[in-house]
Amino acid sequence: MRFEKLTIKELKAFLENTGELSPEQESLLKSDDRRGAAELYKRYCRKKEARTREEKRLNEMLSEEVLLINKGFKAVAGVDEAGRGPLAGPVIAAAVILKPGVLINSLNDSKQLSAQTREYLFEQVILNAFSYGIAGATREEIDQLNIHAASMLAMQRALERLSLEPDYVLVDGFKIRDCLFRQKAIKGGDGLSMSIAAASILAKVSRDKIMNDLHQKYPRYGFDRNKGYGTAAHREAIARYGLCPAHRRTFKMA
Repeated sequence: MRFEKLTIKELKAFLENTGELSPEQESLLKSDDRRGAAELYKRYCRKKEARTREEKRLNEMLSEEVLLINKGFKAVAGVDEAGRGPLAGPVIAAAVILKPGVLINSLNDSKQLSAQTREYLFEQVILNAFSYGIAGATREEIDQLNIHAASMLAMQRALERLSLEPDYVLVDGFKIRDCLFRQKAIKGGDGLSMSIAAASILAKVSRDKIMNDLHQKYPRYGFDRNKGYGTAAHREAIARYGLCPAHRRTFKMA
């Protein structure tokens, strides 16, 4: 293709619909002396550099999984939970065994992503997983056991829901109590491990949906916005209306 025969508008459309140019195409674009073409070349280079950085980041997030697979482990599960800190609602956990070597663009700690991106990544994780399990511990169990024990219970239940038994588990934060599998806890693992980040997405999106449903039952508390966390508006609603059945009785509300 001779880029100089294309108008700048046509060249822009071509670049938008093309992933990465061949070395010959990139050389032709670079040598196009039109001002508009030069701006498009700069934009293309910035996007290419961003793709390279993202690929490097994602490969670094696979380092724990690759190390384990190279040691002979075949099914590495990532586990994470959502909902330790809120004043209301359940704690939800997820376990994910991704297909080996899979890179899911934009995958990261769910707290760093927009709701729209999390929804998109939720589907991508499911498409790229050998197996996944999502489970929780109820508000009542949190009050009976304490939040740490309830989180452990939710993660155990998520592992039990895997259709493929893992031979190694990577978990965010703390080791899972009474876990039947070999495991490693990684502090900040939802931003460091591809499998844990995938579990983080499934847990967060699943819990957010539950809190949106609870908002329909108890609209005074703004669960669709705060997801049960102790925002000023949420605490004001508690002071005005009292607790609803979704609130954790053992948490400090004031």
